[in-house]
Amino acid sequence: MNLEVLTAKINKYVGEMELATARVYIEENVEILNEHKNMLNKNARELLDFLLELQADGGQPLTRKEMAIINAINTYANKFDVRGIKMLVKDNPNLLLRPDALAYLNSDAKTILQGMGAISREQ
Repeated sequence: MNLEVLTAKINKYVGEMELATARVYIEENVEILNEHKNMLNKNARELLDFLLELQADGGQPLTRKEMAIINAINTYANKFDVRGIKMLVKDNPNLLLRPDALAYLNSDAKTILQGMGAISREQ
């Protein structure tokens, strides 16, 4: 794919808040985009920097499935459905161990999960 076409697509997707699609394009072409950052708009450069930092730390970004689970936990917390939260935590215990996943939890979910002992009170 041509560099100009690639950067235009990434800029378009970032502008439309289609960050998952933009992330795929960036991850597939991270080396060339890192050399030509100036062709990306500000938000696309921020996304590129975030993904580069994530790769440097050795971490993997959250998948769509993991984000769906976090959104379900937030929804259950808003409804105070502790049983639903317990089922999700039981089926996905490693998700709550990731520090980047905790940033996506709303305050209700954090409070309930802290009370259950699923996450530490320091988060």
